[in-house]
Parts: sequence; structure tokens; C-alpha cells
Amino acid sequence: MPEGHVLHRAARLQGKRFNGRAVAAESPQGRFESGAARLDDQKLDGIDAKGKHIFYRFASGDVLHVHLGLFGKFRMQTPPFPDPSPNARLLLSTDDDRLHLAGPTTCELLTDDEADEVAHRLGPDPILAPAGGAEEMVKRLSRRSIPIGAAILDQKVVAGLGNVYRAELLFLIGLHPFTEAKATPPALVDDLWRLSVTQLRAGERSGRIVTVDPAEVGAASAAKLKRGERLYAYKRDGLPCRRCGDLIRSADIDGRSIWWCPTCQPER
Repeated sequence: MPEGHVLHRAARLQGKRFNGRAVAAESPQGRFESGAARLDDQKLDGIDAKGKHIFYRFASGDVLHVHLGLFGKFRMQTPPFPDPSPNARLLLSTDDDRLHLAGPTTCELLTDDEADEVAHRLGPDPILAPAGGAEEMVKRLSRRSIPIGAAILDQKVVAGLGNVYRAELLFLIGLHPFTEAKATPPALVDDLWRLSVTQLRAGERSGRIVTVDPAEVGAASAAKLKRGERLYAYKRDGLPCRRCGDLIRSADIDGRSIWWCPTCQPER
């Protein structure tokens, strides 16, 4: 499932093409036919995101709410437009560009108030970096007895983190993923929030997740890192830690795998 930086990047880049323009809308698959008919020839005022949700705000007051889920994909296309895929839920087009949306978990029309309610149910978003985000995260974690590695995937705790950022951020702050969430020291939660802001914003700019310090793998810059050098822990079980040389471990924490270094992230 795409993590939060992907949705914010999509909102920014799609907005450059569509904001302020009337769009043609259609649902080749047919599962969003009535919604597409309503949006057809409407002006798109703006696109914004929170966490893993993206909102397309039209001049009429309609808001298109999309959550990609596990299988959803955006494709930006230019003329001559190819035939849509069999699972194309929605096409939004101008003469110059077409947004091809396929396989989303959620594709629905909301009012402004309903869209705001969806956003309100989410935790603080590191890319938006609201004032008090760290304090809000401390408060939400203080009520959870589950492991921190499970808690920070709860979008009501923090919006936008997924499996890759979860493993990498916990490594960077030296926190064992099975630490009880409410027992995590507030200072470490503050570190977690601060790094979430830094890392997700960097991911939004570059379009990829890079957490490794280039100097630790002999690279001149982050841009010079090879694909297999960009992460510290995620999917590196059995490989030596880039910092201490101990072997990275993995386990199931919430129906999904988590990776960590037993030396750099000791049990408390």
C-alpha cells in the first residue's frame, strides 16, 4: 500500500496539471459511472492529501475521495491516450493530460463536511506537520498497550506511515518494535515525530524512500545510493546491520512483518 508521501506527491504533481481546469470524467469499468457523470465537465479547484487519503475538490462543492488501498494505482497519461485498463475506475481528462485511476479501495463523492470528517478521524500527518503533532502522538500512544510497531501503523495515531517507514523510523531512533506503545518515553515519541516529518517530506520531494546516511555505505550522496543501499532494516532479515554488523531480525507483529537490529534497537 502506498505510504503517505506518495499521496502528497500525487496531489502536488496532479494539481500542476489539473487545478483550475474543467475535466472530462468517465468510468470505463462502470463502478463509478454515476459519480463520473456528476463530475464530468466540472472545474477542479484543488487537490490535497492527508495520510493515505487524497481529496479532489471541485467548484460545485463535490469532493472526490480516493484511498488506493493495496491494489490501487494512479497513472498520468498524455495524448494519444492509450486504451484504459479493464479495472479503470475513473478517468479525469483535459486536452493535454489524463489521470487513470484503477483498483482503488475507495472512490466516492463526498461533501466538504464529509471529507473534513474523514480527515478529522486520522492522526496528525507528518508532511502537513501540524502544530502540536508530537504532543498529539504522545497522547494517542499513551492509550495503547499494543507494541509500538503495531501502534504507529494505526492511521488514527499518525497518518501516512506504512511498513517501510515503520521499520526505518524505529531503527533510526533505536526503539525495539515490541516496546509497549504507552511505555515509550515521550522524548522518543518526539524523536519519532521529528524524523517522520523529515523523512516523509524528503520522500515526497524525491518520490522514493531513502533513510540511509550515504557516508555509511561509501556513497557521495543520497542520489548515488543503489536501490539495495537505501534502507537500514526493511526486508533485510539475516543481513548485517549497516551500523553495528549484527544480523537484522524479523517477526510478525500485527499480521505483517517487522524488521529490526537487536543491537541498535535493544529490548527495554
